[in-house]
Amino acid sequence: MAIKHFLQFNDLNREELEYVFERARWIKSQFKAYKPYWPLQDRTLVMIFEKASTRTRLSFEAGMQQLGGSAIYLNTRDSQLGRGEPVEDAAQVISRMSDLVMIRTFEQEIIERFAANSRVPVINGLTNEYHPCQILADIFTYIEHRGPIQGKTVAWIGDSNNVCNTWLQAAEVLDFNVHVSTPPGYEVEPERANLYGNDNFEVFADPMEAAKGAHLVTTDVWTSMGFEAENEERMIDFVDWQVDGDMMRVAAKDVLFMHCLPAHRGEEVAAEVIDGPHSVVWDEAENRLHVQKALMEYLLLGRIK
Repeated sequence: MAIKHFLQFNDLNREELEYVFERARWIKSQFKAYKPYWPLQDRTLVMIFEKASTRTRLSFEAGMQQLGGSAIYLNTRDSQLGRGEPVEDAAQVISRMSDLVMIRTFEQEIIERFAANSRVPVINGLTNEYHPCQILADIFTYIEHRGPIQGKTVAWIGDSNNVCNTWLQAAEVLDFNVHVSTPPGYEVEPERANLYGNDNFEVFADPMEAAKGAHLVTTDVWTSMGFEAENEERMIDFVDWQVDGDMMRVAAKDVLFMHCLPAHRGEEVAAEVIDGPHSVVWDEAENRLHVQKALMEYLLLGRIK
């Protein structure tokens, strides 16, 4: 099978994504039933981290081990990548000693350059521009709780960051709608999100209007990694963009709330929401494990007959 990378959400088409979701469902059922499933026995995943992580490292490392393989953690500070080795050279070497590479870094260009020189599949664990594995988990969680997401409305409240960009890509591929509300100066940049058009998202100045009738309301921290110098300014700019109980009450009756975590209660989300009956953040966090196992299986083995 030709090498396939997962660097942006739209690197997989709708049919492939639906297959991954179905495999995630089955793999999760095996996990819950304590039934061993080791399709990646003797395979090795290398995880390269330039940005700090809890859920990404845990879900990939545990996931690879649960599939029968092994995972190796590399931090750029402790490797030659942190001492100026060209990304292209590192990709040539690392991909000759492993079967799969996951990278969590800053600029998307870094992971694109690595993938262009890799002999094995490369997965985006997060960049400044995109967070495709997170949205895989989010959509899988929605499907588990409410069924198909096609035709539904997702309200994104807050910063137009990497998670927002990826929701917009996902809406194009899977045919649902995103209502985006950001403070002035933090608007969506379609070219940065690598969108083909704007048919699947609508921008709202008022976050309450964005949330009206939404089937899913989601947000993220106001200050993402790498933007800490802007924190004080952002605390002022985003004060009216907190997801609170009033906002959830104007959404659909069966609305779900998601957050990729870690969360700051009292900032981007009120405690009554994240700890309330509409919140599925813990299912969402766990599902990183299951969808990433399905993704790794697909990238390495293709479709399982």
